[in-house]
Amino acid sequence: MPTKSKLYRKEMIYGYLFLAPPVIGMLLFTLYPMLYSIYGSFTDWDGLGQMNFIGLDNYKDLFSDELFHKAMFNTFFMMIGIPIGLVLALLLAMGLNRGIPGTTTFRVIYYVPVISSLAAISILWQWAYNGDYGLVNQFLDLFGIKGPNWLANKHTVKPAIMIMAIWKGLGYSMLLYLAALQSVSRSYYEAAELDGANGFQTFRAITWPMVKPVTFFIVVTSIIGGSQIFTEINIMTSTGGPEYSSASAVFYMWQKAFGNFQLGYSSAMAVLLALFIFIVTLVQFKFNEKSSGDLD
Repeated sequence: MPTKSKLYRKEMIYGYLFLAPPVIGMLLFTLYPMLYSIYGSFTDWDGLGQMNFIGLDNYKDLFSDELFHKAMFNTFFMMIGIPIGLVLALLLAMGLNRGIPGTTTFRVIYYVPVISSLAAISILWQWAYNGDYGLVNQFLDLFGIKGPNWLANKHTVKPAIMIMAIWKGLGYSMLLYLAALQSVSRSYYEAAELDGANGFQTFRAITWPMVKPVTFFIVVTSIIGGSQIFTEINIMTSTGGPEYSSASAVFYMWQKAFGNFQLGYSSAMAVLLALFIFIVTLVQFKFNEKSSGDLD
């Protein structure tokens, strides 16, 4: 068996040295906290004292916790904004892909909310939704419509936060779709035009299959992000909204951990939420593999 040269061994050492920081960082700041949280979910722990092992009691309590059920429902409800955002982003991308004047300006305008501070945007929208002098109700007054106090009404608080979240992420999804559309060869559309295909047929046979990978990426990342929504709710409705109607799973988790010092109970919620995200992501990957196979 030939021996490895000194240069090869030297390159291997340098390679391991470059790999070491991210690997160590992942072990210290991702894997260890995750395992510690899983163990903590089986304990009664206030974050400072001793961790008392109590088995599955935290998980049993979660299944009978009405506020946890409400927080999970609120989280799922606000994910309705994901497909709405996808449709709007794709429509905007298709419009900008036509090469109309001012395309660059529109890209910048739509992308500014993406790079803006989420805390600052939440404060801005909190003011806009004010029932007395908010910009949203002032706009509705122009049409003779009396708007509600959006964030103080249990029926409107979730749609209000959902609209803000759609607006915040629209530019990011739009740019991804625009990049996908610009990578499609014009020859496909020219061939479809020669075959007499109409706009809908062209979209179904060419545009949609070509942007499917981008759609898959946006859906997966949006579900992961939507499951962890917290900042908007904490700023716009600091108590979880009227009748806890805007509290998300992470918001309730944060309250239990740092408000009630029930870190063991909060860890159990974190484990369940992580399990949910893992299952949904796995289903999305399986569905994407199946649809890619059908397309081939």
